[in-house]
Amino acid sequence: MIKVGDQLPATTLMEFSEVEGGGCSLGPNPVDVAKASAGKTIALFALPGAFTPTCSAKHLPGYIQHFDALKAAGVDEIWCVSVNDAFVMGAWARDQKTNGKVRMLADGDAAFAKATGLTLDLTGKGMGLRSNRYSMLVKDGKVVTLNIEAPGKFEVSDAATLLAQAKG
Repeated sequence: MIKVGDQLPATTLMEFSEVEGGGCSLGPNPVDVAKASAGKTIALFALPGAFTPTCSAKHLPGYIQHFDALKAAGVDEIWCVSVNDAFVMGAWARDQKTNGKVRMLADGDAAFAKATGLTLDLTGKGMGLRSNRYSMLVKDGKVVTLNIEAPGKFEVSDAATLLAQAKG
């Protein structure tokens, strides 16, 4: 399992782009995790799935609400990672009005979740392999803090916890 001091896994996530430009085509575009995190401070949080009740009502909205404070604390970007496809993440971004505040990154084949060792097996509930709920502060691709939720909980991966760690 990934831990503080480790580099983020060398994987590729996908991001849905609503507008063409800057080398991005309309639709899903690959995001090389190593290149995208190089030289940046990133507030990264992961969740089991888009449009799920806790994720839509509490988790993602908290990061949108704390966007300005996270930026003021030195965070360059906020990443939301979920085992969904890029089209679903794009639709969820529109629904939640992330408006460029949170990068909605799809881990469609769960490669990132598997590489971190932070998977949640929901096969018995018909949802397959998912990501555990967690947050981390990442600097230049290296994990600085890691907050992993206990199953069924939402206590340590919220934006307020990560903001306190970014300030600290």
